[in-house]
Amino acid sequence: MTTEPRIAEVRRDTKETQIRVRVNLDGTGEARLATGIGFFDHMLDQIARHGLIDLDIEAHGDLHIDGHHTVEDVGITLGMAIARAVGDKKGLTRYGHAYVPLDEALSRVVVDFSGRPGLEMAVDFKAGMVGAFDTQLAYEFFQGFSNHALVTLHIDNLKGHNAHHQCETIFKAFGRALRMAMTLDPRSAGVIPSTKGSL
Repeated sequence: MTTEPRIAEVRRDTKETQIRVRVNLDGTGEARLATGIGFFDHMLDQIARHGLIDLDIEAHGDLHIDGHHTVEDVGITLGMAIARAVGDKKGLTRYGHAYVPLDEALSRVVVDFSGRPGLEMAVDFKAGMVGAFDTQLAYEFFQGFSNHALVTLHIDNLKGHNAHHQCETIFKAFGRALRMAMTLDPRSAGVIPSTKGSL
């Protein structure tokens, strides 16, 4: 079993955003977040807390236009950082899933560190905005993440009529599913979790 710390830092600069993400996959859920979008920071905090990932994210984006580039590019950069921290995937549990409720809302997230990016997301948000966060951007965040973390991701909101609750159950379940998938399995130490022998 590897004892190397699973830590990575990625910086991604474009004409639209400047993003820095640092992750510790074996952390305690500590988060330092500054994206300029309060509700988005709240959702990223759910990933850290429920995924037991130490997460440090600083983003400067063109929020005078809207939140699209910032949210999408944070997803991209977080995906890159997690892919780097996971490394060769030896000993990785690989699959993770979680159901999370919040009052009337219930969501399910399933993740596979397959090496094949893909997102299937079925969410009918009951409001277009939660604070300054456009709920359409949840899809853009997870699309960016899955493309750059190289994971297959299924996200389903099964119940809910409050958009804040819907969104929060999704991000909490995502954190819990990541935590399960990224756990090192002592019974598979040094083994790639695939019959192909590579991911």
